[in-house]
Amino acid sequence: MSRTLNALVYGDVDLNLIDGSAVWAQSTVQALSRAGCRTRLVLKAPVLTGRLTDPLAGLPGVTVVRPHEERLLPGLSDRTLSPVQASQVLAGLDADEPCDLLVLRGRRLVGRVVSDGDFEGRIWAYLTDIPQSATEMTEGARAELTRIAEASRRLLCQTEDLRCLLETWVPEACGKCVLSPPAVPEPDFPLPGRERPHDPVRLVYTGKFAPLWNTLPMTRLPAALAEQGVRAELHTVGDKIHDDPAHPDFHAAMARALAVTPGVEHHGGQPREEAMRIAADCDLGLGWRAPELDASLELSTKVLEFGALGLPVVLNRTPAHEALLGGDYPLFVPGRAGLDDAAEVIARAVREPQARRLAADRCRDAAARYTLQAAADRWRAQLGRAFPQAPAAVAARSRPLRVGVAGHDLKFLSRLLDHFRTLPGLDVRVDAWPALARHDPAASRELAGWADVVVVEWCGPAAVWYSRHKRQGSRLIVRLHRFELDADWPAQVDIDAVDRVICVSSYYARRTLAHTGWPESKVTVIPNWVDTDQLDRPKAPGARFRLGMIGIAPSRKRLDLGLDVLQALRARDRRWHLSVKSKPPWEYWWIWNKPEERAHYDAVLRRMQTSPLLEGAVVFDEFGSDVAGWLRRVGNVLSTSDDESFHLAPAEGMASAAVPALLPWPGADEIYDRRWIHQDPEKMADALAELDEEGWREAGHLARTQVREQFSLHRVARDWTELLVTG
Repeated sequence: MSRTLNALVYGDVDLNLIDGSAVWAQSTVQALSRAGCRTRLVLKAPVLTGRLTDPLAGLPGVTVVRPHEERLLPGLSDRTLSPVQASQVLAGLDADEPCDLLVLRGRRLVGRVVSDGDFEGRIWAYLTDIPQSATEMTEGARAELTRIAEASRRLLCQTEDLRCLLETWVPEACGKCVLSPPAVPEPDFPLPGRERPHDPVRLVYTGKFAPLWNTLPMTRLPAALAEQGVRAELHTVGDKIHDDPAHPDFHAAMARALAVTPGVEHHGGQPREEAMRIAADCDLGLGWRAPELDASLELSTKVLEFGALGLPVVLNRTPAHEALLGGDYPLFVPGRAGLDDAAEVIARAVREPQARRLAADRCRDAAARYTLQAAADRWRAQLGRAFPQAPAAVAARSRPLRVGVAGHDLKFLSRLLDHFRTLPGLDVRVDAWPALARHDPAASRELAGWADVVVVEWCGPAAVWYSRHKRQGSRLIVRLHRFELDADWPAQVDIDAVDRVICVSSYYARRTLAHTGWPESKVTVIPNWVDTDQLDRPKAPGARFRLGMIGIAPSRKRLDLGLDVLQALRARDRRWHLSVKSKPPWEYWWIWNKPEERAHYDAVLRRMQTSPLLEGAVVFDEFGSDVAGWLRRVGNVLSTSDDESFHLAPAEGMASAAVPALLPWPGADEIYDRRWIHQDPEKMADALAELDEEGWREAGHLARTQVREQFSLHRVARDWTELLVTG
């Protein structure tokens, strides 16, 4: 970052009560401070205890704002701020000192702030309280989340599964979702050795007390363990006992159990550091919950905190926990298990040192990926991308560089446009043509007269128009793709008015020069961009045996050759499948009007229905922007086209660590490493079949490295910025 950013942080949480939500607010401020931000944390409630806020007081650039004590709104009582009041307080603070980013937690709160409209494009929304299943994701919920996504600069997702779910249901979230997992502080005190557990063995639970968190059954663990011949005591830390309408007697029963149950020592609410000291002096952490939470897409902060202390944790076997700790983690409580099952797992941990040590090592290794320093590094990288430095040539200008962008289809420029808009010193306007050859001439003339630089996407009618209406002293850049060379538009362009023609590959640059006779000095190669950061996600189980194709229309994309590859692979191993992410060809009128196109797809579909090797092995997924989540299930991406100017699909697959497999369409070897290019579908199938698990992972890692070095959004944006600024 070139300047110190101002951040406002507010969570719809009471920092007087210690639970995961309150700890999130503390950790977020600590991480932002380490990342170099000037940060104001706004409190929801009057300060009754400084357990969570006192550690923030001395941090560089951190201010704790106390709306009640500072009387920031008239009529504030000792009640917590409502979302309406919180939005008003935040708007007032922003008016006094504008923020660059507003970090919010809580869906109702974020919805209110979005509705009030004071922070459009500056919201970084951390959402965990969203529907986490198809049955809960109503149309009303989708509409609300869509509004939030549209108004937000970033959506902070705690886990990869939560990010993929949000992107699947809310297309507007794609490209804005970034991972923001829990962060745990590194212990600043020596940890005790744990060769042998205490006698009695010390169990520990920290956090809120709620029915689904099994905190009431936990108090009965010492008695249940005594029946198995294990002496135990339970240490608990926390002061937030839920009032649950579904369990009206819970609050009183929980408070009584903490106070009078033999073998239970309740330490009450404690600062986070003291809670960690208490836990460090114990033998086993408890993360055992009710089975209703097994499908949660969230990570447990307390499991990570226990891991940072070297504590093994007893917890439910869930997909999230298996991904975190491994399927063979020894202290999983079986699904739908009761008190006796949990006690049995604890007894085994006490009696089997090897299992206890393995569990401790796994928890420690997992926690090492979620430190406060790791969170600060993540924030620093994300803020660096969201707030890039101004190029030196722009910073020296007396006024912003005016950049106009024109065209009928800007999808290949979308993230570059986002980048241009965030660059200090650039003023960006768009002339969006509603169709290939239809536009508002007055709006286009206004842009041409205003802009210092005009970028026209596609060498079509827009390029012809702007080449004939260029303002003297301005510059004109035209990006040419493959299909324009088969039309008359390049011949109609006034090439003398064009400063640069951008092609996405050397092969098509040569074809352009041969076809048009334009001066070689005017044709430049800048490849397509790939959002490598968004696409770099862990592969789902079974991805190794899944092929992927993105876009199968028109017929020159050659889905039939992709089926040849699949059929050859399934002849050896029936685990192979093909996923296709594409619009069907009949949704493109200009394709479906051609009899030869309809005949091609009729033959392909019939083949899939009648071939014993292909039956049930091809899945068609809905076309959409959730490519990053879709690629998690894909281990190998095919490019079987007759011709392409670049073909983004294999590059996107490579960024996800999928193995690319291409046929030798003209120019492929000038874009992609020849090791990924195969002579025919049979050779392609041979190469993929020869990769064992380790070989597949190594090939995917190499592919990901290559695409980062050549086509990353950061690198391509840098090249474009240099072109805009210096010509």
